[in-house]
Amino acid sequence: MKKQYVLDTNVLLHDPRGIFAFEDNDVIIPIYCIEEVDGFKKEQSERGRNARQITRYLDQLRADGQLRDGVKLDGGGMLKVVFTERRVPGEANPNRDMDAKILACALEARDRARDVKTVFVTMDTNLRIRADAAGVESENYEHDSLEVNELYTGVSEKDVDGKDIDTFYAQGWLPLEDPYYSPNEFIHLKDREKESHTALGKFHQESQRVVPINKPKDGVWGIRSRNKEQAFALDLLLNDEIKLITLVGKAGTGKTLVALAAGLQKVTEESIYSRLLVSRPVFPLGRDIGYLPGTVEEKLNPWMQPIYDNVEYLMGLSQKDKKSGRSWRELVDMGVLQIEPLTYIRGRSIPQQFMIVDEAQNLTPHEIKTIITRAGQDTKIVLTGDPYQIDNPYVDATNNGLVHIVNRFRSEKIAGHVTLTRGERSQLAELASNLL
Repeated sequence: MKKQYVLDTNVLLHDPRGIFAFEDNDVIIPIYCIEEVDGFKKEQSERGRNARQITRYLDQLRADGQLRDGVKLDGGGMLKVVFTERRVPGEANPNRDMDAKILACALEARDRARDVKTVFVTMDTNLRIRADAAGVESENYEHDSLEVNELYTGVSEKDVDGKDIDTFYAQGWLPLEDPYYSPNEFIHLKDREKESHTALGKFHQESQRVVPINKPKDGVWGIRSRNKEQAFALDLLLNDEIKLITLVGKAGTGKTLVALAAGLQKVTEESIYSRLLVSRPVFPLGRDIGYLPGTVEEKLNPWMQPIYDNVEYLMGLSQKDKKSGRSWRELVDMGVLQIEPLTYIRGRSIPQQFMIVDEAQNLTPHEIKTIITRAGQDTKIVLTGDPYQIDNPYVDATNNGLVHIVNRFRSEKIAGHVTLTRGERSQLAELASNLL
């Protein structure tokens, strides 16, 4: 059944290409959305970029006809820009309530086409409630979104006979009959009869086998994995053939620490990469880091302090060492470590570096794309974050850039993912993360 979708402003600002995402259905944009978009077009931010992009798309469509009458889209539907004199029941101030005007357009579109199902699409929860009260069906914009509890974890459990586990340890591999595993997916082999008889392996796509994971006997830069998820993460981080890694997990699971340890190992001990580049979003991405006096490093300190703490922990610095002046800056002075805001990454090319982007859940899919496309020859990118701890009001747990990348790169041989579930920071931190 053909439908017509009326879009809210926040859908256009979140995904300018959203107007092309409704297949052969019709798309209706209230003129009041264009007025709201116009107010954001001068912003030097992701929202401003999207505002300018949606304006360009609509201007290009004007060449094919009058937007008021409808312009044919490539998917088969029509796009219209409409306005209305109608008022929404219970509307307080028709001259100031832009949401009410947009909702009125949805009601009028519904009444004009009774034989076509009308759906109002908005990412504003309150506006969906108002739409329901006014009598028009509404939905959240869920293109490319994925519930976190449905997110690919990168790890599977497989029950096998005890002799199969013995064979795996003896010959170093085990044939895998099930062909539906993703490349670089980790497998926890469990004895059907003896609970303590287990093995950890990784799916090798070409040979259709489970092979052992790489677990360094001497640890990595002074740390060893404390659970199986950390062991899986280190396997990916130390594998030079894997160029994109996503580590998802709640606070205290060790995402950033294991990534930093592996990066320092690859740069200082193995000389695989020329430098370890670490960055975090200085929210919102795209704005400057401020006009306060000081160097870029001084301005970044509040955002980058968690990185500094982890690096100093890996360096094994005691309080006495810190009082004597030793710090993470030693690695910066040696050219091993570089701390940089994401604000200035557009336009760069980053070759032969081990790059870590922390708190990646605060980035939009487009911002993540901008970062990954900066990767030059032989560069490895690690994205870490917790989808449940989002500070960016324009993304949520289902449509942020980190979740988007996990979903899109699941089937790629040069990518790997692990969801870390067990907190290792402290008993208190783990309890707080679970209870609060």
